[in-house]
Amino acid sequence: MNITLNGAALTTQTATLADLLIEQGFGPKVATARNGDFVPAALRAATLIADGDRIEVVAPMQGG
Repeated sequence: MNITLNGAALTTQTATLADLLIEQGFGPKVATARNGDFVPAALRAATLIADGDRIEVVAPMQGG
């Protein structure tokens, strides 16, 4: 299926948001959204990905 991940087109066969994060090499300490809606970490394994979805993944930054 074709999705958009952080603004870039991506083809994936993963079924859930959790699987997508693993496939793309993201660690567990990220914030996620699907089609503009925040997805808590506890719900990622149950959040299905569909063709055309827009996924945003944001990692916390350190600094000051």
